[in-house]
Amino acid sequence: MQKTYNGLELPQDGQPIEYSNGQYQVPHNPIIPFIEGDGTGRDIWKASQRVFDAAVDKAYGGKRHIKWFEIFAGEKAFRQFNTWLPDDSVAAARDLRVSIKGPLTTPVGGGIRSLNVALRQLLDLYACVRPVRYYQGVPSPVKHPEKVDIVIFRENTEDVYSGIEFKQGSPDVAKLIGFINDDLLKGGKKKIRSDSGVGIKPISIFGTKRLVRYAIRQAIESGRKTVTLVHKGNIQKFTEGAFREWGYEVAVEEFRDQTVTERESWILGNVDANPGITIEENAALIEPGLEFGNQAFRDELYAEIKGVLDSIGKTHGNGAWRTRSSSTTALLIRYSSKSSSDRPTTAFSRLPTSTATTSRMQPLRRWEDWALLRALISAMVLRYLKQRMALHRSTPTRM
Repeated sequence: MQKTYNGLELPQDGQPIEYSNGQYQVPHNPIIPFIEGDGTGRDIWKASQRVFDAAVDKAYGGKRHIKWFEIFAGEKAFRQFNTWLPDDSVAAARDLRVSIKGPLTTPVGGGIRSLNVALRQLLDLYACVRPVRYYQGVPSPVKHPEKVDIVIFRENTEDVYSGIEFKQGSPDVAKLIGFINDDLLKGGKKKIRSDSGVGIKPISIFGTKRLVRYAIRQAIESGRKTVTLVHKGNIQKFTEGAFREWGYEVAVEEFRDQTVTERESWILGNVDANPGITIEENAALIEPGLEFGNQAFRDELYAEIKGVLDSIGKTHGNGAWRTRSSSTTALLIRYSSKSSSDRPTTAFSRLPTSTATTSRMQPLRRWEDWALLRALISAMVLRYLKQRMALHRSTPTRM
């Protein structure tokens, strides 16, 4: 670790946060780097620092204090060091482990397209973790905001956040479009228009599994009941769809004793409700319209159900996956493809794709979701009709 960064010495009365045996070791006076930010960031930081200091003082009875250490990025860095993101700022953020930043401007004139994306990629900050919950006393447009309690784990370095794109009209985008149209799509009807800008969204096995692994581990440790994989796999099967499949692989291969997939929960739930149910009857319940499929599809489904019952029927069946009193925790792994063509889950969301969310809410069966949605729509229509009838009665009739 350096003694100085950007020409500034570390606070003498502070200590760096260490990391050992899979845990952070936080001293009583940790050194926390901060980037003030651009524009409103300066004002936001001044107020935020006071709040942070007061919160730490209140929480620890004056026994702990943060030793703030300024590092530079954005306009302030450019004015002082003639670079938007000094190497020493990145090194300080890496060495001191925990840091905070204000909003940063987008550099003008080329070079770094986004300081935020650059920081994520240089430091490999792969997960954007955002807890979403209700605080009592805050105005809300919904009736029961206290029931909202989720944590979003968004992919931060892959997908659209990889930052790989080519400007419309540039020689590079012309070369890329030509290669795709003339080689990869040769002979087909699909073509990229020549006047397009092009972005590339890679989704890897490594990136997907470490994000989902992090989400599942945090869900287990914090006592949550579900993990939902949010994706757009109904349209982009080899990226978004692969994100879903690789996410399920993590759950089944690395957390088998502590998880059950949504599909497995249907199979086990059907047996719990009717112990004498046959594999064929079980299949008809989890795949409506099964009778319209060919024999190969039905045989594949029968084999899947038999495999689930043989592998986890004894450990996860008889309601074991629903309770926390058994050796199997009730962590449900499911997905939401955000598509009207798919049967809905309880995760109605407009989140970015390639996202995992954890929730404390109890899962609903899919046909119960439909019933809930139908009831909601019916109630809205009935309310509208009553309002229209009341308005009609209150309107005077012209003679």
